[in-house]
Amino acid sequence: MAVSITSTAFEAGQPIPKKYSGEDADVSPPLAWSDIPKDAKELALICDDPDAPMGTWVHWVLYKIPADATGLPEDLPREKTLKTPAGAAQGVNSFGNVGYGGPMPPQGRGTHHYHFKLYALDKPVTLQPGVDKNTLVAEIHDHVLAQGELMGTYQR
Repeated sequence: MAVSITSTAFEAGQPIPKKYSGEDADVSPPLAWSDIPKDAKELALICDDPDAPMGTWVHWVLYKIPADATGLPEDLPREKTLKTPAGAAQGVNSFGNVGYGGPMPPQGRGTHHYHFKLYALDKPVTLQPGVDKNTLVAEIHDHVLAQGELMGTYQR
């Protein structure tokens, strides 16, 4: 089963505006989704860049998103626990920070691809806020009912 994930900031496969990058305001983009399975208990989101020179670079780890949420507003605060969506938790990205860290690939290294992956889960995540991607992936591994992906590009 596939979840649909979109953004009003950029189309699938198209460039992510500079506003959402580390070169500018570095705010998280607005996201919307649909087709979440009715039996989903919670959602999780991971954004990463597999084109990074030192291996996949994690830009965002977000979990404990209520299953009835239909998206995320622009510019979520960089806090471990969010008010919107209520109770959602953010983890640590590869920059070493909590929350979203926008595209900032090495200059002159071509186009990088940023994958916003949303997972519908059959059970709530039991992890505390502030974990890394690998910890979250290990927790949700056998509990994904459906997933979707929005990919955007960025180049410096």
